[in-house]
Amino acid sequence: MNASPAPKVALLYPGDRAARDRADPAASRFAALFEAFAAAGVDAQPAVWHDDFADEVRDQLRTVQLVLAWCNPIEEGRRRDRLDALLREVAQEGVIVSAHPDAIQRLGTKDVLFETRDLPFGSDVHRIDSLAQLVSELPQRLRLGVRVLKQHRGHSGIGVWRVEQSGDGVLTVQHAQRGSTPQRMDMATLQTTMAPYFEPAADGHMLDQAWQPRLAEGMVRAYLVEDRVAGFGHQAVNALHPDSPMPGPRLYHDAGLAEFQMLRRQLESSWVRLLCERVGLPRDRLPLLWDCDFMLGEPAADGVERFVLCEINVSSVSPFPPSAIAPLVEAVRRRIGSPSERQA
Repeated sequence: MNASPAPKVALLYPGDRAARDRADPAASRFAALFEAFAAAGVDAQPAVWHDDFADEVRDQLRTVQLVLAWCNPIEEGRRRDRLDALLREVAQEGVIVSAHPDAIQRLGTKDVLFETRDLPFGSDVHRIDSLAQLVSELPQRLRLGVRVLKQHRGHSGIGVWRVEQSGDGVLTVQHAQRGSTPQRMDMATLQTTMAPYFEPAADGHMLDQAWQPRLAEGMVRAYLVEDRVAGFGHQAVNALHPDSPMPGPRLYHDAGLAEFQMLRRQLESSWVRLLCERVGLPRDRLPLLWDCDFMLGEPAADGVERFVLCEINVSSVSPFPPSAIAPLVEAVRRRIGSPSERQA
C-alpha cells in the first residue's frame, strides 16, 4: 500500500534571479519555519518572487496546495499589483493563498482604521480624499492637537507623517520612515509633500488619525494565527518617538506574556470577531499569519488599560516570534485538510 504524498506548500518572498536560482530553505530567513514544516511531514519549498519571472513563479505555485506569501506593498520601488493578480489567479484554480489579496484589502490597509473608528480599539480617524480636503479640514483638527497622516498602503513607516501646529503658525512635520528628522513647513509645502499619496497609483487618499500622547511608552504588536494570539512584539522606541528619530529593537515574546494578557483576551473573545464583521471578512478567511499594532490609549475611568489600533500587517508579517511557528504549521495542516477552504 502506497503512502499518501506529503502535502506541498510554497513560501513566497521577494528576491532577484540569483536568489531564486540558489534558494536554500536552510539559508532562508524562514529556515526555522521550513524545518518545522519538514518535521510535520509537509513538503515546503521556497518560491522566490520577482515581476521579471512571474510566469515561472505562477507555474510553481500551481504545483502546491497552499502558498504563504511575504511581500511588502512597496518593494524596491515596485508595487505588488502583478503579484496580487497572480495570487488571485492561482487561488481561483484551487490553491489556498494566505494572505489572499482580498483579505489584505479588507485588513491590511490604513482604511481599516477608518472602518473601525467606533469599535473598542478605534480612535479619532478621518479619511481625506483630496488635497483640497486636506487643506480645508486639517487646520481645524490641528487646533485640537497633533495629527498623524497615513498613506493608504505602505510599510516601515513609509508615508506616515506626524503633523503639529507650532505657535507661530508653522507646521512641524516628521516622516516615520527610519532616519527622518522633523521639518518645519507651511501648509502649502505640506500640500506639495503629501501630493504623491493622492495620485491614483497610490490609491488616491490618506487617513488622518489623532496622535496618541502615550506613544512614547511604546507600541505592542499582537501576532495572530487565524483568530488566536500566537505571540507579542514590544517596541519601546518607535519611529515617531518624540525624543528619538531612530526606532529601537522590537522584543519578541510568546502568547503567555503576562503584561498583555488582557489584550489577548480582548482579541480572542471579541475584537477579532468585531473586526471581521465590520470589514466583511468571514473568520474562516482570516490570514494564517497576521499582526495588529496597538498604541496605549488613555486609560478608562476605572484605570483599565486601553489599546488603540495603529495598523494591521498582513502582506509581509516577518519577522515573527518563534512561538508562532508551531500554531502556524498546525493551521496550515488543518487548512490543507479542508478542501472547501480555498482562500485565506
